[in-house]
Amino acid sequence: MTKEIKTEILINATPQKVWTVLVDFDNYPKWNPFIKMLKGDIKVGQQITVQIAPPEAKGMTFKPKVLAFDRNKEFKWIGRLLFPGIFDGEHKFELVDNGNGTTTFIQSEKFKGVLVTFLKKQLDNNTKRGFELMNEKVKEQAEQIL
Repeated sequence: MTKEIKTEILINATPQKVWTVLVDFDNYPKWNPFIKMLKGDIKVGQQITVQIAPPEAKGMTFKPKVLAFDRNKEFKWIGRLLFPGIFDGEHKFELVDNGNGTTTFIQSEKFKGVLVTFLKKQLDNNTKRGFELMNEKVKEQAEQIL
């Protein structure tokens, strides 16, 4: 079973400003309603530690592997529950330069594995809402940068 959640928001700021907010991991606890903590060596192939708190759902801490970290464009990781095939999530933040001083910020995740069927409702509701709340805060933070 596979499932994808995809959200996007138009931000009145350049990709550089949006990226500055996105990678300011130390300040996530202050403003980020979805990802409460992200730490580690943020390099492709490295494992990081991420703590999420979807609205009205149980939070969790996991250790995904960084798949892409392309300045001002993309940050992507893959997390797994126990071992591959149970519940895998490939999370992606994408910044699209609209060429007019604005950025389309896309946050998505592709879920695969045997548990996806059982978690579909939670993914559609709590997880998607967490993405939307974070997107709104990224917008707010980036648009405040002078």
